[in-house]
Amino acid sequence: MSSEIVNVVYRKYDGSLHWHHPAVLLGEDEHGVWTGCPVGTVARRGHEASVTWKHASVMLFPRDAWWTACFNAAPYKAEIYCDISTVPQWRDGEVTMVDLDLDVLRMRDGRIILDDEDEFEEHRVRYAYPPEVVDGARASAALLLEAVTARTEPFGPAPHWLSLVS
Repeated sequence: MSSEIVNVVYRKYDGSLHWHHPAVLLGEDEHGVWTGCPVGTVARRGHEASVTWKHASVMLFPRDAWWTACFNAAPYKAEIYCDISTVPQWRDGEVTMVDLDLDVLRMRDGRIILDDEDEFEEHRVRYAYPPEVVDGARASAALLLEAVTARTEPFGPAPHWLSLVS
């Protein structure tokens, strides 16, 4: 496993800090860049108190798509948690993107959930999302719902990257 640490930084559309935490750079494949968060990773949402994750996960940052994906080790209830976001940008040891509220989840029991539609609508108005952001977010959510449901790669079995941090 690499010892290179990257900072993962999600922001909201107004630029405010959202979830942020360190991750271990694991590698790249045809799906994008993979990072790992072993048990004990400390994360914060905005400026709230930090939390320590009790389960390992890996994150996928595609090169040119409006989403990121987190693949969680059991017993975490959500096997896959995808954030609809702007395209991840890499610079100086940091990957950053704007969280656009919508989430696509595959629960361990097989349920597929499109989450936070109400938050997306609220923020669409509050932050005046331009039409291309609204369209991009909705299109990405639709594509992810289909891919996660069909278990199209990389959303099939747990990726081998997870074994590197669990």
